[in-house]
Amino acid sequence: MTKKILIISSDNTGHGHKSITESLCEKIGMDHDSKVHVVDGFSLGGHPLMNIGKTYGPITRRSENLWEKVFNYSAENPELIDKFIEMLIRKNFLKLLDEEKPDLILSVHPNFNGSILNILEKEFIKIPFITLIADLVNISPLWADKRADYIISPTIEARDKCIEYGVSAENIKVVGFPVRSRFFRNSTNKKVNYQVGTPLNFLIMSGGEGVGNMKSIAEILFDQFDCTVKIVAGRNAKLKAELEQSLKGKYGTKVDIYGFTKDIQDLMFQADIAFTRGSPNVMFEAFASNTPIMITGALPGQEQDNPTFAEKLNLGVICKDPSQIETKINQLLENDAEKLNHIIHCQRKFINSRAAEEIIQFMLEVENRFEWKLQLA
Repeated sequence: MTKKILIISSDNTGHGHKSITESLCEKIGMDHDSKVHVVDGFSLGGHPLMNIGKTYGPITRRSENLWEKVFNYSAENPELIDKFIEMLIRKNFLKLLDEEKPDLILSVHPNFNGSILNILEKEFIKIPFITLIADLVNISPLWADKRADYIISPTIEARDKCIEYGVSAENIKVVGFPVRSRFFRNSTNKKVNYQVGTPLNFLIMSGGEGVGNMKSIAEILFDQFDCTVKIVAGRNAKLKAELEQSLKGKYGTKVDIYGFTKDIQDLMFQADIAFTRGSPNVMFEAFASNTPIMITGALPGQEQDNPTFAEKLNLGVICKDPSQIETKINQLLENDAEKLNHIIHCQRKFINSRAAEEIIQFMLEVENRFEWKLQLA
């Protein structure tokens, strides 16, 4: 019998939640007798909540200090956030349940875990509820509601944080971070070790919101290395225009500047080194595509320790100071690019290419156990 899965995601708070959802949907469509319905959780709260969700991009682009205050406030007051969102989404969420009649609910956004569990509890609605954490290390308490049937964690670090928040270890499943299949290389574009002496291909990106000192990084790379540079400005149209004006005339065909692109995997495949901030989604897409990364910073709050996470596992290097770029790259290229090629090797060993498939399989097992318990009751 076809199982109906309701996924609560988000279209406007970065691109990571949407990418995770897409990675799961492609597996559900290929291999399982299941139907999935995806809803932007912010849409359930109408215009007031949608407008709140849409502030994520402007705030993270223009004021990291303000974002840190927002993150810390929500982390210190999870019950208040849950009640506020519950109030806004209650009517539309119950209507959605009546229309879709899902067999299982999966949340991939922290704002809709406690709020939805509040509604299910008060209405005595019994549907398996699973949380899929979309952060790596510094997870908010909003991810760790003990009432969830299971919490799926991408890392041991996030699991340990859930336990610290009071979640039973038995209710946490560590699987890995789901990445869309197109980011994994195949036999025709397999990553080969970098050969010293050949021109370097650099990629500079900063997640869907397009923040960071991309111009300075590009100029340093052109000044110090024989290279080409591709820059992805994301949804930040103003940044894209500024980069085109300042760099195109000076460097010509050696530089290409993109806005938000759906073919980012092709740019990663071509790159010897990618410069990025500590977005978990972007980082794991780079790991999947076997692209060594140089991490230039991270949002305070949920991304704070992501750079250290990557460097500790030899998946990339940290370079927050542009003046250190030349030194860092030269260190990667020493001894026939020993360190750079070691990163490539570690990424291959680390990434779980079956994470999305294993998450789907686990969810269906949970639903089957839940159904079996109901039959016995």
